[in-house]
Amino acid sequence: MLNLPAAAMGGRAGGLSRYHYAGVVPARTHPGDPNGAVYAVWRTESARLVAALTRMTRDVSLAEDLAQDALVAALEQWPETGVPDNPIAWLMTVAKRRAIDHFRRTETMRRKVAELGDASDRQAAAVPDVESQVDYIEDDVLRLVFLSCNPVLTPESRAALTLRLVGGLTTAEIARGFLVTESTMGQRISRAKKTLSEAHAEFELPVGAERTERLDDVMAVIYLIFNEGYTATTGEDWMRLDLVDEAIRLARMLVDLAPDEPEVLALEALLEIQGSRMAARLDEHGIPVLLEEQDRSLWDQVRVRRGLAALGRAEELAATGASVGRYFLQALIAVQHAGAERAEETDWHRIAALYDVLSRTAPGPVVEVNRAVAHGRAFGADAGLAVLEEVRDDALGESPLVPSVRGDLLERAGRHDQAMAAFTEAAARSANAGERAVLVRRADQNRPPS
Repeated sequence: MLNLPAAAMGGRAGGLSRYHYAGVVPARTHPGDPNGAVYAVWRTESARLVAALTRMTRDVSLAEDLAQDALVAALEQWPETGVPDNPIAWLMTVAKRRAIDHFRRTETMRRKVAELGDASDRQAAAVPDVESQVDYIEDDVLRLVFLSCNPVLTPESRAALTLRLVGGLTTAEIARGFLVTESTMGQRISRAKKTLSEAHAEFELPVGAERTERLDDVMAVIYLIFNEGYTATTGEDWMRLDLVDEAIRLARMLVDLAPDEPEVLALEALLEIQGSRMAARLDEHGIPVLLEEQDRSLWDQVRVRRGLAALGRAEELAATGASVGRYFLQALIAVQHAGAERAEETDWHRIAALYDVLSRTAPGPVVEVNRAVAHGRAFGADAGLAVLEEVRDDALGESPLVPSVRGDLLERAGRHDQAMAAFTEAAARSANAGERAVLVRRADQNRPPS
């Protein structure tokens, strides 16, 4: 089981308490920044480092401290000496030395030093066996992903902890992404770690049915992060590109860790294809552009191709009998949009049929609302309204989704007074400035001439 927090074992590792993590790693680097290479390595290697250290120490808070201490050492040395040939091994060496020093200062010195390799004074200087530790790192990252997405945590806490431990983001970055204060996000992450400790969460991969269930939790967290970036629920900005990019990076990482899971591949495919539209979703004035009005030449074809490749591998696995689910079906729907050079070429009948299957496979109000859109496009506005009538107005709480789709379908049916009322209701519900502006504009477009 994990031991949290590090303070219970005699204080923080090394001398890291004098550093503030959010100040160590910036959100962006600038050309010519002498520390740019260090930050780039940290972004790609931090999850592997924290994961391996968590396995060795069984203490995720201590593992974070040790990793950050190694980062500080890299910031001090690499600009002068250059990036090592094996950066993760270098960082691991430093972190392991700090771990040995830390445990020497605690009452559990003998037991912990033995767990780290039965190091003697001579071994502490040389820190042997680092390469063998690195050999297990990919499995460790997968363990860390599952730990971050433990079902004892709320979905919001899982997302925050995943971004922190696996994504390598600072507390300040995560707070900005979810529009809360840094102190609030710091408390959320701290509470998540405490909850894991109290639940005696183990740093081991689940097996069998539990692994399948937990993998679903991991994918759900990544999808939650993506959706919050793709269409932000609150704030001035309609999109948060950092969250979109980070979700796609996490999805790719999950594919690397579980390459034979068709749903994992399908999740990457879905995010890559949907993420390809980001440059076309705002006009030159920063106003949101709806899917059917987007300039499709702006869609990122590299991401589209990556998505198609991932979906192709998922289809190959499905053909052998591997099970697929909601992400596979949603990726197939996304492909229908990606394959249409113009909006009017979209095969809405195919999309409607896929939503019918998705409605039976993974039923829920969001699926039904999207199914109403598809049926409205494929079979006429009245058909879409008939599907939407089955969705309760409060099924999604105060979300503007139901009234906004109702307004769209009513507009297409020529019922402009009702469309105006629906869009007005949706605008009143929206907490996002960009979305609200679009809804107000559409309400005005349906207002009867005075």
